[in-house]
Amino acid sequence: MGRCPDCGEWGSIEEGAPPAVPGGAVSVAPRSPAVRITEIDADAAGATPTGIGEFDRVLGRGVVPGSVILLAGEPGVGKSTLLLETVKSWAQAGRTALYVTGEESAGQVRLRAERTGAVHENIFLAAETDLATILGHVEQVRPTLLIVDSVQTVAATGADGVSGGVTQIRAVTTALVSLAKTSGVAVILVGHVTKDGNVAGPRSLEHLVDVVLSFEGDRHSSLRLVRGIKNRFGASDEVGCFEQRSDGIHEVADPSGIFVHSRGGAVAGSVNLVAMDGRRAMVGEIQALLHPTQANMPRRAASGLDSARMSMMLAVAAKHAGVKTAEHEVYVSTVGGMKVTEPAADLAIFLALKSSKSNRPVPTGTVAIGEVGLTGEVRRVPSTARRVAEAKRLGFTHAVVPAGTDEEMPHGIRVTKVANLAEAGEATGTDVRDSDDEQAPF
Repeated sequence: MGRCPDCGEWGSIEEGAPPAVPGGAVSVAPRSPAVRITEIDADAAGATPTGIGEFDRVLGRGVVPGSVILLAGEPGVGKSTLLLETVKSWAQAGRTALYVTGEESAGQVRLRAERTGAVHENIFLAAETDLATILGHVEQVRPTLLIVDSVQTVAATGADGVSGGVTQIRAVTTALVSLAKTSGVAVILVGHVTKDGNVAGPRSLEHLVDVVLSFEGDRHSSLRLVRGIKNRFGASDEVGCFEQRSDGIHEVADPSGIFVHSRGGAVAGSVNLVAMDGRRAMVGEIQALLHPTQANMPRRAASGLDSARMSMMLAVAAKHAGVKTAEHEVYVSTVGGMKVTEPAADLAIFLALKSSKSNRPVPTGTVAIGEVGLTGEVRRVPSTARRVAEAKRLGFTHAVVPAGTDEEMPHGIRVTKVANLAEAGEATGTDVRDSDDEQAPF
């Protein structure tokens, strides 16, 4: 070209070739030179505690400046209430927080904040759904923590689609991630979930952010769990426990009290266990009820447990322990809305069934930990020592664990190692077989 298309001058264009690099890409001078990793100050990326111990536990000691956190959960589970508690603790520490709501008006958020006691002069509130306006609020307020509730309601000018669409969510999240990295503002995004419980929006949304948290809860229970799914600054399998009340959401440092029913003495059909939820050991209680019936197909029901594992334990108990339930309705349930899906609950399920059938209670202060195989053997499970230590902390005096456990057990609690179901029945005093059983003890 002899004439410049921009200024219209002739002969002002000089011929030149860009530097050749593999793949045809063009190299660009970096804005800042690369430095040795030993010269980087690690304290600059230190976590700042939010003031809520259970939330900091899942985050990994607190919020890292410049990080982006995605908190997803079902409608009404308490996401906004938890974040209001977070900004209240953040503001009480002398830091500034900006809460942007796109689903409610500012007045509605203020009413909820008054009900939960989350009103503070360091909390700034804005009801906006335009991304550019939100960035303008950040420049004016200059907060150290930004809450966007929710990312599905924010729209970016210039991006295709409507609010909540794949393109819009990706554009909004990319802009907020860039804001966090350049300004050092910690950003917490509230996300919706699909019917399957997955984070709504493109899968790349979870890759863009630094931390992904799932807020879980049952409508019929006040217990709420914040579960880590992805965490670049800490463990991704931590769990934080909260309790939803009329005056807000409160952290529960010891959730085992919710899952264990306190009573005066031992009751037949009730057995305590220690389940692992991520890296957290929680003591729970399993109850079983066997009721005689004349029905051709007795009912089997499980609540809080995997029904397939309960059916397997019924077959194993009948084959290797003489617990016949063909003429009984069987009901097995956890206490307090606890959900247990790991195989470590097998031994507790078996002992609860055997205790209910024989009408012999398991002694008070006993916990059962172990997986049961189809041949009646008791297999070891991970983190047995941690489970026993949690049981000891709560005052339990006897733990029944698999014989193959090679971990060092804590002192101060009696530990009985069992290799099969017969030994487990003897250790708990429930080893009574049906008179018409033809099978020899395992």
